[in-house]
Formats: sequence, C-alpha cells, structure tokens
Amino acid sequence: MKFPDKRAEQSHPNIEQRSLEHVGVLLTHLRLKWLLQHFPPRLVWAVYVCVNGFVTIAILALLALFTGSPFVFPSLGPTAYLFFFSPLAEAASPRNTIWGHAIGLVCGYAAFTLTVAYAPPFAVHGGIHGARVLAAALSLSATGALMALFKVSHPPAGATTLIVSLGIISVPRELVIIEIAVILLTVQAFAINRLAGLPYPLWRKQQPALHL
Repeated sequence: MKFPDKRAEQSHPNIEQRSLEHVGVLLTHLRLKWLLQHFPPRLVWAVYVCVNGFVTIAILALLALFTGSPFVFPSLGPTAYLFFFSPLAEAASPRNTIWGHAIGLVCGYAAFTLTVAYAPPFAVHGGIHGARVLAAALSLSATGALMALFKVSHPPAGATTLIVSLGIISVPRELVIIEIAVILLTVQAFAINRLAGLPYPLWRKQQPALHL
C-alpha cells in the first residue's frame, strides 16, 4: 500500500492558494493590492473570476453583434470559467482547449450530417425526435472517445458537439467561426493569466519531472 508523499503535497499548493497568489500578483501590477487589505481574499478572488469572465465574453459578444456571426455560444462559458478558476489545470491549457473544441465540432457535424441534416431545421422544429436523439448520442460518445484517445480532455467541448449535432449551429462557415472564437478566447486567457504572474502554458501543460 502506498502512502501519499507529504513533501510533494507541501511543494504543490492547492488550487485556492495558487489562485489567491496570482490574483495578488495581478493586483500588484494594476496597483490595486490594497483591495486584499480591505476585503477577504476569497471575495477578491471571486471578483477576479467575475471580471475576467465578463470582459472576455463581452468582447466576443460584441464581435458577434457587429459581424452577425456566432463568435459567442454556450460552451464558451465553461471554457472561460476553467481559464480563470483553474488556469493551471491540464484541461485549461491552450492545446486541450483548441483541440478539444475542434474534435467536438468535427464529431458534431459528422453526427448531424449522418442523422439530422435532412430533418426540419432546429429553428422550425426545436423539439427532440429520433434523429436528434441518435445525433446527440453519436456526437458526444465520439467526442469523448477521441479526446481520451488523443489526451486532450476539455469538458466544455461536450457542449460544443451537442450544439452542432442537434442542428442549433450547423453551417460549415459558422463552425469555422466557432473555432476562431475559441482561439480568441484562449489568447485573451493567455494574456490575462501571464499578466497575473501565472506560468500559464503557451501550448500544453508541462508535466513535472519524476525524481527517483
């Protein structure tokens, strides 16, 4: 029976500690560290997540407003949450985010084409029928399998694939725009997390070296 290595536990602060630390760094850069002296750290952290989520999604929503294209869609919400709540998690890395949503889009469109493409459009018939049941099951199962196969776990991609397979967004041009929106959100997260002093990866999370 193996017991946890106490030294390893001590050398890796928990998520809340790391989050509070990088919020402090960002506030120092912005000359707002006095907030931590007047308010509880957890409250400051909550405001940090709130503000960053608002700013990043608002930028994409404005882009959608001015272009008439789907630069904002439901599964961006949980992706933004990952970026600012647990940015050092492997699922929040640029690699997992960009490839995860890409896999979801491909699997969703494939399932839509095979089952729902010739059914009434979602805007005309928004209910669930046999073809949509099959499309949802196929797209989600394929997305999960491919993410596991290629080690690019990103849970919000499960929502992306359902948006496409159910026919809510299914035009190929719009699927490209969705992936561009994911990349833009990732770039914003990279800039903000690096500004906050976090070692947020350029592409993928570096695995810690094993010391024998």
